[in-house]
Amino acid sequence: MPDQSTSDRNPGLARALLSPAIPVILMLTFTVLAGFLCAGISKQNQHQIQFNLNTEISALVRELNSDFHSHVRALERMAERRSVTPDLGVDTWRMDARSYLRHFTHYQAIEWIGPDYRIQWIEPLDGNDNALGFNVAFNEQRKDSLDQATETGRVDFSGIVELKQGGTGIVAYAPIAPQERPMGFIAGVFRLEGLVEALITPRIHNDFQIEIIERDDIRFKQTPDLPMQAEFSAEGALTVPGLNWVLRITPTVKWVEQHQGAEPWMALFSLSLLGLMISLLVWLTQLVTRRNRVLTQTRAMLEEEVYQRESVQQDLARIESTDSLTGLANRRFFMEDLSHTLALADRLHRQAAMIMIDLDRFQILNDTLGHQFGDELLIKVAQRLNKLSDERVLVAYSSGDEFMICQQHIDDIDDVIALLGQIKHCFVEPFLVQGQAHNLTATMGVAVYPQSGLDADLLLRNADVALYRAKENGRNHYQFYTEGMQEREVLRLELDKDLNRALSENQFVLHFQPQLDLATQQIGSVEALVRWQHPTRGLLPPVDFIPLAEESGRIADIGRWVALAACRQLAAWRGGPLGHLRIAINLSGRELEDSDLVSNIENALRANDVSAEQLEVELTEEIFIENLERNLDQLKRLNQLGVHLAIDDFGTGYSSLAYLRDFPVDLLKIDRSFITRVAERHDDAVITRAVINLAHNLGIQVCAEGIETDAQLSFLQTHRCDLAQGYLIGRPMPAAEVEAMITRHAKSSRDTGTVR
Repeated sequence: MPDQSTSDRNPGLARALLSPAIPVILMLTFTVLAGFLCAGISKQNQHQIQFNLNTEISALVRELNSDFHSHVRALERMAERRSVTPDLGVDTWRMDARSYLRHFTHYQAIEWIGPDYRIQWIEPLDGNDNALGFNVAFNEQRKDSLDQATETGRVDFSGIVELKQGGTGIVAYAPIAPQERPMGFIAGVFRLEGLVEALITPRIHNDFQIEIIERDDIRFKQTPDLPMQAEFSAEGALTVPGLNWVLRITPTVKWVEQHQGAEPWMALFSLSLLGLMISLLVWLTQLVTRRNRVLTQTRAMLEEEVYQRESVQQDLARIESTDSLTGLANRRFFMEDLSHTLALADRLHRQAAMIMIDLDRFQILNDTLGHQFGDELLIKVAQRLNKLSDERVLVAYSSGDEFMICQQHIDDIDDVIALLGQIKHCFVEPFLVQGQAHNLTATMGVAVYPQSGLDADLLLRNADVALYRAKENGRNHYQFYTEGMQEREVLRLELDKDLNRALSENQFVLHFQPQLDLATQQIGSVEALVRWQHPTRGLLPPVDFIPLAEESGRIADIGRWVALAACRQLAAWRGGPLGHLRIAINLSGRELEDSDLVSNIENALRANDVSAEQLEVELTEEIFIENLERNLDQLKRLNQLGVHLAIDDFGTGYSSLAYLRDFPVDLLKIDRSFITRVAERHDDAVITRAVINLAHNLGIQVCAEGIETDAQLSFLQTHRCDLAQGYLIGRPMPAAEVEAMITRHAKSSRDTGTVR
């Protein structure tokens, strides 16, 4: 008989081989083996990659050390030559410096720094001239470091600093004759970006992220455009004395992939083959997993729905209390918080402060550059002010160009003054908006609880009163509320309300102050000064209503009325003894921004058949150069029209004659502050003579304001001033009195030849 098969002889073994537990055991066995294999190969690859990285950083550090040592030695040689030939001339020094710059190309510049620590010579000068005279010992730490370098004769490194000539870099200082008579330092300037670009090869640039670490701070970082493999990195320290640099390189994903072997992929392929063998088990597992996933997703959807509902509720609460533009607390939330703060202060017997902030000249910028610019500027301001927020300070946006701040738990008024100083500091740096830097200042009004009010509304109102008082006294400062301000505020509001009727009811009048031509001894021109003939308060000077008009935006309407009234007066004088007069009118900054300014003046001249030569416009020096580009266009159009241009209060602001070359200026009016003591003070006399001579050289006439004494008038006549104006000549007066005064003056001059 034939032999029986193994299965026939051992049916138990057959059942065991066919058991479904066998594939599971095999799967687990091969999975564990494949896992150990992949882990071992991957670890070996990681060690190899890290070894390659360490090799790269070692070579890079070695190269950088060598280059730095050669450059430092070059500086020391140049310092040695300077010590041997102390009378070395600047031209010879510059030739040496240029030679070193050609041979040692990593220097951005070479400098000689004198014993007083100031940069005396620099090569190349082009692009570095703003560093001349700079004190390199700009703080005690740098001075101690430089003094130690002088004592030891070792080269000192500045560390990574902001260079005076722009950019970031390091400076090496080689002391000259440290053991004899110190002659300062020879310094080499390395611009950091250029140094790294020069020292590090393109291969390193393309394959690695490079970081320079100085005292645990990353001072320079250069990253290629490729994605990085952040789990690998290598560091190396430079051995240059005084230069505490650590270089760190991080490879790109591409570089890591190039240095990995194929063994993990083979292991993965084997694991995939094994996966095919257990696909049925995976399929069954997936059925169970899919059911669990559906349950998990359903639960996640329910949780997400709950989360979204909670988020919507939180957003609604935040929107109700937050300004949408600035992100600060809005006015409603601020007032509620202020009421709560005052109640708490009352229980604890503490003080609290309410600060109103108004941005100076914001409306001018907003009207000129557009509302989008204004919104961006408000956001920038809000970001800076919000840095002051803490558990005791709440910052909020009110409306327009106003912000509000509440300060809790005040122990002393000095706490408020300290906060005001921090607010002012927020406006020190220019604001960068739409690619341009704009300087902005702020005026503040302060009301302190309980002295300035016992409830939130009263405190807010009194802070606003103090703010207005601060703006009246000059912008860019603060004012605390005091007793009596409220009464003045009521009067101001009443006057502001009356200003609405002043133009419609023709309550304004012009007074004229004569200007004496010192060459002919005749009155050749007058300055028109507006007055308000108030129905109940009488004749009001400009100081009582012009600031109100500028604040409310009605200054342009008043300016148009003045121009038209001046032209009407010129027409009335035409053909008579005053027909030769020229009238000067004043323009404010807001009027100069009016695009219809020139056409309004032209229409006034044409309507009264008056020559443009008889009209002169005056602007203060400060207003004149606030926006030179815009003002130049307006003033050129006025000049083309034939209207004369005068610069008032000259010498009190910027006092630069450079802009006079480009602007069609006909007359400079020297400010009265120089004329008051021109006959007694040598400095005022020198300045006045200089302005007269320089203006005449530019073909510009000069008028002196504030003449009150014969000595002042005599001085101006002696030094060929063209026009004189002041109480000695005549006070501002109505048109009828001007006519009588000029008639008397002309008759007196003919009879006696005197000035008055």
